[in-house]
Amino acid sequence: MDGKMLEYKGENALRELERLTTNAREVQEMILKEILTRNRATEYLNKYMEGSTDVAEYKRRVPVITYDEIQPYIQRIANGEDSSIISGCPITEMLISSGTSGGEPRLMPSIAEDIDRRTYLYNLIMPIMNQHIPGLDKGKAMYLLFVKAEIPTPCGMPARPVLTSYYKSRHFRQRPRDAFNDYTSPDAAILCPDSHQSMYCQLLAGLVHRHHVLRLGAVFASAFLRSISFLECHWPDLANDIRSGRLNSAITDQECRSAMSALLASPNPTLADEIEAICSSGSWKGIICRLWPKAKYLEAVLTGSMAQYIPMLEFYSDAKIPLVCVMYASSECYFGVNLRPLCDPMEVSYTLVPNMGYFEFIPLEDGLGLDQLKEVENDKVVGLVDVKIGCYYELVVTTFAGLYRYRIGDVLQVSGFHNNAPQFKFICRRNVVLSVDNDKTNEEDLHKSITTSKKLLEANNYLLVEYTSYAETSTIPGHYVLFWEIKCTSDDTSQTMTLDDHLLQDCCIAIEESLDYVYRRCRSHDKSVGPLEIRLVEAGTFEALMDIFISQGSSINQYKTPRCIESSVALKFLNSKVRSCYFSPRDPTWNP
Repeated sequence: MDGKMLEYKGENALRELERLTTNAREVQEMILKEILTRNRATEYLNKYMEGSTDVAEYKRRVPVITYDEIQPYIQRIANGEDSSIISGCPITEMLISSGTSGGEPRLMPSIAEDIDRRTYLYNLIMPIMNQHIPGLDKGKAMYLLFVKAEIPTPCGMPARPVLTSYYKSRHFRQRPRDAFNDYTSPDAAILCPDSHQSMYCQLLAGLVHRHHVLRLGAVFASAFLRSISFLECHWPDLANDIRSGRLNSAITDQECRSAMSALLASPNPTLADEIEAICSSGSWKGIICRLWPKAKYLEAVLTGSMAQYIPMLEFYSDAKIPLVCVMYASSECYFGVNLRPLCDPMEVSYTLVPNMGYFEFIPLEDGLGLDQLKEVENDKVVGLVDVKIGCYYELVVTTFAGLYRYRIGDVLQVSGFHNNAPQFKFICRRNVVLSVDNDKTNEEDLHKSITTSKKLLEANNYLLVEYTSYAETSTIPGHYVLFWEIKCTSDDTSQTMTLDDHLLQDCCIAIEESLDYVYRRCRSHDKSVGPLEIRLVEAGTFEALMDIFISQGSSINQYKTPRCIESSVALKFLNSKVRSCYFSPRDPTWNP
């Protein structure tokens, strides 16, 4: 790796990005050649390459794989065998991936220099933002960041989420302090393994600095909304801490207590009164901008399934500040950045940075490629600079840490080019589908259909807080089930208590009318799929579901509500929280 990578900051970072994207083909070939040279002696590559480092041979001989093919090699290293099974460099940790959106965790190999690559991409963010929003060095950032406790592998190697790895690294803990990265949260609060105490302390710090906060955010939109819900429950305690200048006794983590005591050096009843007046004033519409009046934008992942949360964020911000997506990354590899951060969240495109790894793409000729065979012919795969605008692809990556032609599972659409590097819209995860018969509903189609139905809710002063789904096949015929949690946005308390049955039935119809041709044929003609069902759950159900997954090893940073429920435990829990059920009252329209 180029030792100068971490030196690129500010304008230098932007100039280097221009060089990399202009010379995208050459940089990609160089990256692949370097990976093959370093890893030529590994057991995995030797099986196909016999020590060769020829790029053309690699593309011809090494198969495109899924996690199932590489998992046995990774597990052997986790059990204590040498890293040379897959990597020419020592594997220093395993990263716990969120896996599919269904929540299955996976172990991903990581080497020491991977953290340099991640830091390099992080260092691009502020120079890009500074081009669009001036004065970000004049205040603080309230970023809600969380770690998860490490889980040792059988050989004692740490296994942890990629963001926990970064926050615990010297790159984060010993980062140079500068005006563009002045966080409200003390490191001790970020690094606290107790998510409740961490959330409390970070929100408290954000409130203490409320008049200095210029930008807010979390990794995922869901995490930020969880913090607003937490604030809604705990603001009286937070205000009391500020009023008295003493931290709540429920915070027992000693490093947190020490760090927060420095912030609460003296009582501040004036600030406490401000917070109390805002939080107790009734509707929480626009609460973000009222609590942090100088905030210029809110940053979070809002693409893919996270787009579900845009209306809720707009409600809490009163649509007064931009919602910004800045980068595209995964546990396997960091990929790219958004060069137009102030664009509409639904129009976000990411420019893949050519030195992050070696990127290839599986063309999806039928749009989203849901019927594509598991095995992919090598000659069907195309390189980074050879993709075509408007076309759909599944992303494939080769990394220094030992993933070779690995299918990430993300479906992307090429939206344009920056110099010679393509820009992609994230569409969905390929492997998240609902299916009862011949119907196959992917994540994007599910989200689009629910987006259509949400307009009916919003017109009646309701917001869809969260949703998930599963295919109920114990009935004959089987049918789609959606678990919905909704929130009333009206100040009229009588509306909060009543809900028109016809409204939810109309939502069922709107969803089915928006689903694809095959689904509507199965419903209307074949009668092989039964009426779609919405099960309305109690307030707070999805937060409690998140707690269940976190207790089972998921990270609060990386947690994404599974759009299709596979866990019997999660399904049993959701069904225990159902307060009413609604079915589509008629078949959707279908014309042969």
